[in-house]
Amino acid sequence: MIFFSNCKVNIGLHVTGKRPDGFHNLETIFYPLPVYDVLELLPAATTHLHLYGLPIPGNKENNIILKAYQLLKKDFPALPAVQLHLLKNIPAGAGLGAGSANGATALLALNAFCGLELSQKQLLKYALALGSDCPFFIINQPCYATGRGEELTPVTLDLKNYTLVAVNPGIHISTPWAFSHLTPPFPVQSLKLIEQLPVDQWGKNITNDFETIIFAEYPEIKVIKEQLLGKGAVFALMTGTGSTVYGLFENIPQQLDFPENYFVKTVPLQPDLK
Repeated sequence: MIFFSNCKVNIGLHVTGKRPDGFHNLETIFYPLPVYDVLELLPAATTHLHLYGLPIPGNKENNIILKAYQLLKKDFPALPAVQLHLLKNIPAGAGLGAGSANGATALLALNAFCGLELSQKQLLKYALALGSDCPFFIINQPCYATGRGEELTPVTLDLKNYTLVAVNPGIHISTPWAFSHLTPPFPVQSLKLIEQLPVDQWGKNITNDFETIIFAEYPEIKVIKEQLLGKGAVFALMTGTGSTVYGLFENIPQQLDFPENYFVKTVPLQPDLK
């Protein structure tokens, strides 16, 4: 069986405070993108993960896909062995949530492949055990997110008249590093207002708290944002903790002039990927 694991962008990202458990509370809008990794499941005598495509940092045995399998195996000891083949098309450490999406997709895939008949509520619980962003990819439609990012409320946000251009310069940014360098004050204007704002007003009202520290450390990422705006994007923002920057266009420019080694995707948007 073949499953497609998409990614996301953050439309605004506010860190609203430090939690007693060591995590941070945040506020964001998750918007799914139709850009995909591909996960294939096959019957097997022993469980093994095969990786293809773009590199994934770290030990393969610690990959979130295997963690998803092991998580289910604890509660379902009879879970059969599977061969897992991941074609990695979306760069890791890019702020696109591709790793979290791989974990959530693995849960969905194993649920279907092994006939577990888990409800969405159960899948969301398993997804949160994998990571803060993972539950979003179980719902996979525009959501207002708070808490660690797991408190999700679907929002009416249809950008189908826009095309998104995502640009990643190949810089891997550590999320723990980004959070450790973030300093108060935390913003007070809520992203709940996004449904009432026209896109051409987003630039004055929607921010990503991490842009200041990331742009200072990696000026080339700031240049990407400036280039997108210069090419006519009505809104541009870094997603997550970087390093991807995206722009929303009503009309796509003919030439974007980014280096050949950059990951650049031009994506007609759709309101959800369920």
